[in-house]
Amino acid sequence: MGIGVKAGGSRSVVIVDGIRTPFVRSGGPAKDLPAQELGRLALVELLARTELDPARVDEVVLGNCGTPSEAANIGRVIALTAGIPKEIPGFTVHRNCASGMEAVAQAFYKIAAGVADTVIAGGTESMSQYPLLAQPALKEAFEKMASAKTLGAKVRAASRLRPGDLKPRVGLLEGLTDPVCGLNMGQTAERLAREFNVSREAQDEFALLSHQRAVAGTESGRLLEEIAPLYVPPGYETVLAEDVGPRPQQSIEALQRLRPVFEKRHGTVTAGNSCMITDGACALLVMEETKARAEGYEPLGRILAFAFVGLDPSRMGLGPAFATPMALDRAGCRLADMEVIEINEAFAAQVLANEVAFASEKFAREELQRGEAIGGIDRARLNPNGGAIALGHPVGVSGARIVLTALKELRRRGGELALATLCVGGGQGAAMVLEAA
Repeated sequence: MGIGVKAGGSRSVVIVDGIRTPFVRSGGPAKDLPAQELGRLALVELLARTELDPARVDEVVLGNCGTPSEAANIGRVIALTAGIPKEIPGFTVHRNCASGMEAVAQAFYKIAAGVADTVIAGGTESMSQYPLLAQPALKEAFEKMASAKTLGAKVRAASRLRPGDLKPRVGLLEGLTDPVCGLNMGQTAERLAREFNVSREAQDEFALLSHQRAVAGTESGRLLEEIAPLYVPPGYETVLAEDVGPRPQQSIEALQRLRPVFEKRHGTVTAGNSCMITDGACALLVMEETKARAEGYEPLGRILAFAFVGLDPSRMGLGPAFATPMALDRAGCRLADMEVIEINEAFAAQVLANEVAFASEKFAREELQRGEAIGGIDRARLNPNGGAIALGHPVGVSGARIVLTALKELRRRGGELALATLCVGGGQGAAMVLEAA
C-alpha cells in the first residue's frame, strides 16, 4: 500500500529553518522568473539567514515538476548558481504535488543513514513558464526540413503540414491530467464531492475561511516570517513582500457567483474553491540534530516519521486519508495529539472529503483495513494561516511549504506535534509527523 519511515537510532534529523518566496499567481508579476531563478533566490536567502557556509553543505535536493529544458537537473543548477561549491552534489526529485516533501524525505534518508549531516531540501516551480509543445507532425516536419539538402526538399516537407499540426499542446493542461484514469485534477475533486456528499456551499465556505485566515496570517506577520521579499526583474522596482493570492475582500456572495469549471452542468468545483496555478520556491536547512546544536542552531523541529502511499488515481484527493494513518502509526502518535495540521488545499472538496474519511469508521474498515478511524480534525488546528486556496499551490514546492508553515506555527503555539499532509496527482498521498525540537 505504501512506504513509511520512523525516526530511530542515534541520528535525529531536524529542520533548522526555512524560507520561501512569496507565492504568485501564474502569469502574474513573477512570470518572467524561471524556476531555477526562483529556487536560487530562496536558497541564497536561506544561506544568508542561517549564516551557513555553503562549503558545509553535503548535498542539495529540490523538488520540481515542470522541469525547464535548459535546467534539466534543476536542483544541481540552483545549487551552483546559489554559490554552493561545485564539489557538492545536487539532484532533483519529482513526485508531483509531494515533490517538496519527497525532497525533505531524501534529506532525512541521507542524514539518518550517516552519509550526510547537512542537506538543503525544498522545491521550486514556475507554472507560468510551463511550455507549449509542438504536435508530432510539426516536430517531424522541422526535422525533415533541417536535414533536407535542397530548398525543394525543405518546401516539400513543410507542404505536408496541415492547420491542425500547428496547434500547440498545452503542457500545463497535459500535466494536470492523469494519463491512467483520464481525469484532470478538478474532475477527481468532483468525484470526491459526489462520493462524500460535499456540497457547493460547504466548499465555498471553506474557501472563504482559507482567505480569511491567510489575510489574518499576513496582517499579523505570521506568514511573513517564512517569506523573503522578491525583487522582480527587469527593473527590480517591483518588490513582492507577501503572497498575492489572499483576498481581504473575498465574500461568500462572490464565491457563489462563480460557475463550475470542470463539470459545467452539475459540478461544484469552481476557480474560487480551488487552488490557483502558482509560481514560487522554498528552501529548508535539514541537519543531524547534534551537529546543528553544536553549531549554535536552535532547530524548528525534528522529523518523527513520514509515509508515501498509492491509491486510485481517480480518487487522488484522498491521499492524506491513506498516508496519515501510516505516518501516525510509525511516529507512535494519534491524530488528536497533532496541535497543528497542514493539509494542502488543492481543492476545498478534497480537504472536506478527507475530513469525512479521517473520522469514518466505515472508511477505516473498508479502505484501510483498520479497526477504527483515526478521528476527526479540529478545525481550529487545521491550516490556521490559510492554505493553498488562498496562498497558491506551486506543485513542486507545496510539500516543503506546508512542513515549514506547520513548524513555524507549532513554535508560535508552544506545541509539541504537527502533521503535514497532501494529496498527490497520479493517485498518491504523503504525510509527515513533526515534533518541536
